[in-house]
Amino acid sequence: MAEMSVPTQKKLVLLAGRSHPELAQNVAAQLGIDLSPTLAYDFANGEIFIRFQESVRGCDAFVLQSHTTPINKWIMEQLIMIDALKRASAKRITVIVPFYGYARQDKKHRGREPISARLMADLFKTAGADRLMTVDLHTSQIQGFFDGPVDHLFALPLLSSHVASRVPRDRITVVSPDAGRVRVAERWTDVLGAPLAIIHKRRDPDVPNQVRVLEVVGDVRGRVCVVVDDMIDTGGTIVKAAETLLENGASDVIVAATHGILSDPARERLQNSPISEVVVTDTLPISEERKFDKLTVLSIAPILATAIHEVFTDGSVTSMFEDGHTPEDVSSH
Repeated sequence: MAEMSVPTQKKLVLLAGRSHPELAQNVAAQLGIDLSPTLAYDFANGEIFIRFQESVRGCDAFVLQSHTTPINKWIMEQLIMIDALKRASAKRITVIVPFYGYARQDKKHRGREPISARLMADLFKTAGADRLMTVDLHTSQIQGFFDGPVDHLFALPLLSSHVASRVPRDRITVVSPDAGRVRVAERWTDVLGAPLAIIHKRRDPDVPNQVRVLEVVGDVRGRVCVVVDDMIDTGGTIVKAAETLLENGASDVIVAATHGILSDPARERLQNSPISEVVVTDTLPISEERKFDKLTVLSIAPILATAIHEVFTDGSVTSMFEDGHTPEDVSSH
């Protein structure tokens, strides 16, 4: 009897943990698909149970989870989901972490410290991940921690387009809040055609989250300063930067960052600061009690959906960010 040849069609499956259901639904809508149904709950002792409610055999699986509070729970849930996919014979597993947990622990500052960002990559690989997708890593070298393809996405097209729609480009000066963010700020200057200024600061090593701003390098007098960063946590750095810029003659300060962590007391600090607008994306969920009048939240879903589409169709993720392109709805592709 001759062997039967059964044609197989590649299937995209999008699965999501419980940390940010709104983002997962928006990404699915952009792709024109439904989220794969998943049963997830906690046992009495805090252990997590996961079961996928439809077959994932041979599929191209994308597992979306935002590493928000309680961060360790959601990381563990994602690892369990990856393990379940591997044991259910998924063909390829792509981990989507819009905000990469522990990214700030990417090197040893002193002896006897961990490199937790590397440990995260090792955990994903051990669980069974083939590919990693993330947005605006704290430092680019984290890409090298994962032994496999890494799709490093950028919110720059989304954020810069919003800022340019509010302020004439010839009035903007892009500001890096410290020397470590200069490369990020330079990409902004390329897109907006704006000059660059840098805030030179020194952090007190004995007092966490306390920053002493020293001086502004660059001319900001009469300019609308756009302070750019990868994340806003407690808001201390950003508020001090804004105050320093205004003291140096800036006419207005707008803040743009990809990840709105907004730990206490960020809401009060930013609302009561001289900053006119704080622009972030929804890589992390922002609860109502952490929102404030000056906050604008832009959707990262179109960028994630376009990247998923490019990976699934073996296209080019890099081409998404050429010439400041902002990804559009991909549901019709």
